[in-house]
Amino acid sequence: MLPLSYLREHTEKIKEGLAKRNFPQPELVDKLLETDQKRRSLQSQLDETLSKGNQLAKEIGTLFKSGHAEKANALKSQSTELKTTAKVLQEQLQNVEVALLSIRTQIPNIPDESVPSGNSENDNEEVFSAGAIPDLRENALPHWELAAQYDLIDFDLGSKITGAGFPVYKGKGAKLQRALIQYFLDKNTAAGYTEFQVPHLVNEESGFGTGQLPDKEGQMYHVPEDGLYLIPTAEVPLTNLLRNQLIEAKDLPICMTGYTPCFRREAGSYGANVRGLNRLHQFDKVEIVRLEEPQNSRAALDKMVDHVKSILEELELPYRILKLCGGDLGFTAALTFDFEVYSTAQKRWLEISSVSTFKSFQSERLQIRYKDRNGKKQAVHTLNGSSLALPRVVAGLLENHQTHDGIKLPKVLVPYTGFEIIN
Repeated sequence: MLPLSYLREHTEKIKEGLAKRNFPQPELVDKLLETDQKRRSLQSQLDETLSKGNQLAKEIGTLFKSGHAEKANALKSQSTELKTTAKVLQEQLQNVEVALLSIRTQIPNIPDESVPSGNSENDNEEVFSAGAIPDLRENALPHWELAAQYDLIDFDLGSKITGAGFPVYKGKGAKLQRALIQYFLDKNTAAGYTEFQVPHLVNEESGFGTGQLPDKEGQMYHVPEDGLYLIPTAEVPLTNLLRNQLIEAKDLPICMTGYTPCFRREAGSYGANVRGLNRLHQFDKVEIVRLEEPQNSRAALDKMVDHVKSILEELELPYRILKLCGGDLGFTAALTFDFEVYSTAQKRWLEISSVSTFKSFQSERLQIRYKDRNGKKQAVHTLNGSSLALPRVVAGLLENHQTHDGIKLPKVLVPYTGFEIIN
């Protein structure tokens, strides 16, 4: 969430940022400020009433001790009235605070100044590309046909067990999955990220802290009997490890990585563009998360981008990086770079990673603060990225590395798979 003090002091800047996002409810900013003013007024009235009550209670006590019981009893009615008034004010204040929080959670993060204007993914800005798109044999196959040909993935069996979007990996397909996970984790830990194994279900407070709730509630699988949600990404449990904590500046940055399965309902996703591994309800992903001092967060974001670039280069995949425009930016993000791998068989780009900075938006919700070198408490900046999501990496490997003899794996994966070719 945006800090209330920032909202009060930079109202016009916030409205400009929301306009860059094409946010449909800019009037919420004014509504929020009005509600905040009402809250502050009620709080002032309550504080004054409680102060008068405390002073009156002391006066009554003094009168009783000095033997002026009649005067003390005469003041009791005033004390009762003040208690009644305080109770009413407390109830009003509580209701206003609930309304204030509801409005705050509806206002997205403000885009970084470098975010380009635009309405949709068509307006995203390409900032980098690398790797030659391979010249494949005639009639090159898409990954779902290659997976069937080499008996790597069984989509029908997954549908039988669970439903569409839950594939079963087999043989070398399963080994390739395991190899990629281990390779990604090794790359991340070598870069200074500490590995964590985290729960795959989280409570509502965790989902709220990182911004999935209430914004993406319809996209998450819910276990209502237990009040738990299946995680859509390891970002949620990893970032929540530091919820409600005060961190010393000397302990920053905090760099975490973890492998988890991810679960997304992806309601309304149909058609050729979601065939095979292109869009799933369950998939594997390795995530990186950083907590940084504000002055270091942009440099940390660039470092994360370079880290993902190094992985894709070792996987010998053609890729590009897009800076998302305001209209395509996620609710909690201030700046996002999307990585896309080119699918030669499908003749289109497939998103495989997003690297984002949320600045203090998540930490305000999570109440993660640090004590700077002057002893002042401030909100940390949070960042996260995929390194990487497996399904489209596998799709890219199968399609771009197919030959007449089989699918040749990049050299970096051979020590993890134990084989050089899938045939």
